[in-house]
Amino acid sequence: MQQTVKMVITGPFSAGKTQFIQSVSEIDVVATERKISSAEERSVKSATTVAMDFGRITVDQDLTLFLFGTPGQKRFDFMWEILSEGMLGFIVMVDSTRPETFREARSILETFRAYAPTPFVVAANKQDKEDAWDLEDMGHALRLDKSTKLLPCVAVDRNSVKTVLLELLYSIMSEMEEK
Repeated sequence: MQQTVKMVITGPFSAGKTQFIQSVSEIDVVATERKISSAEERSVKSATTVAMDFGRITVDQDLTLFLFGTPGQKRFDFMWEILSEGMLGFIVMVDSTRPETFREARSILETFRAYAPTPFVVAANKQDKEDAWDLEDMGHALRLDKSTKLLPCVAVDRNSVKTVLLELLYSIMSEMEEK
């Protein structure tokens, strides 16, 4: 019997959520990106997700992952709760090179934990960049407890993305076995 697992990929604006999904999805990603109007935000990237991204990856004949990416901008956060319904786990993407987004990432993490007490991991994106924070420092800055998985990630690298997804999947499966 085919089983599906809904995972949500969330995080601050420009953390790499859309790229993360595009790197592994076996279908063309359904993206709701629109051009950015703010000059400040345009300096970071040219488009932003306004509703969601959707991708799919078949792990094997019995298991398919549905990946839902949330918008990162606060003005679209009304979509967060909608997208969190039915999720079995979530990933918080954090741009390792932009410490000014760490507080917001922490807030998003707390918000999603309040929506559903499901397994989660934190993905430290852009670990391939020279100015990326190391994981231990990021963990302190994000105020993560020792049991939280903080994983190195490069959202443009399919294998890196797969590793993060598998860690979350293992956590989900472990929790299901306990029930």
